[in-house]
Amino acid sequence: MLEGSFLSHLVELRARIICALSGLMLGFIPCAFYARELYTLLAQPLLEKLPQGGQMIATDVATPFFVPMKVAMMVAFVITLPHTLYQIWAFIAPGLYSHEKRLALPLVIGSSFLFFFGMAFAYFAALPLVFEFITYFAPEGVAVMTDIGKYLSFVLSMFIAFGVTFEVPVLVIILVRTGVITVEKLKEIRPYVIVGAFVIAAIFTPPDVISQFMLAVPLCLLYELGIIAATFMVKNHHNETRLNLPAQSEQGSSGKKDTPKQAD
Repeated sequence: MLEGSFLSHLVELRARIICALSGLMLGFIPCAFYARELYTLLAQPLLEKLPQGGQMIATDVATPFFVPMKVAMMVAFVITLPHTLYQIWAFIAPGLYSHEKRLALPLVIGSSFLFFFGMAFAYFAALPLVFEFITYFAPEGVAVMTDIGKYLSFVLSMFIAFGVTFEVPVLVIILVRTGVITVEKLKEIRPYVIVGAFVIAAIFTPPDVISQFMLAVPLCLLYELGIIAATFMVKNHHNETRLNLPAQSEQGSSGKKDTPKQAD
């Protein structure tokens, strides 16, 4: 019985993975036709800051082909992420309790939105300032022409750093909801979190002050947002508990009265 149930879960998992990969490939096909345009759009924050006539270079033979294809795959992954998340949700949802479903679905949607918002913040706000700062300090006579592969790696690392950073409110809510830490403790360790934010920014961003501040300051603000959301969630949970207590007490009292009648 258990073996059959386990095999059925494996079959369903395989089906969900195939559906997710099929959606990713269907999204990749149109993106591949516009791979060059997508890379140009991705490189726009640097191209706008280069001096007149500045350009990017490709040092490897196959780089002009593979790098735009990687960008196309990245864009396809972002576009089809809702479909992928739905496949994950459809697989795990039957095994969750109703209260876990009420918590998990908003967290999945919220974490996806925050990750995208972090990437957008890095593209529109952080990267232009970082490249302007770097190109401004380039010595006289030095032509700034970075390799397109290295630029892609740099941008991806920035996207991941900012995307993960913007997940802080979700992490705070999960920690409070599971009872790992309280809201009062989160407020108490606030000074250490601020210091840790600048340390994390110094590790995961380029060695310039601009990008470090652009990552550390939102991290601190999002931590405060997580505290506010967790406080609101705790209050709602307490209110629901208070409303449920009278109903439970009435059921208990009615059960006590019914017992002697059944005995008679």
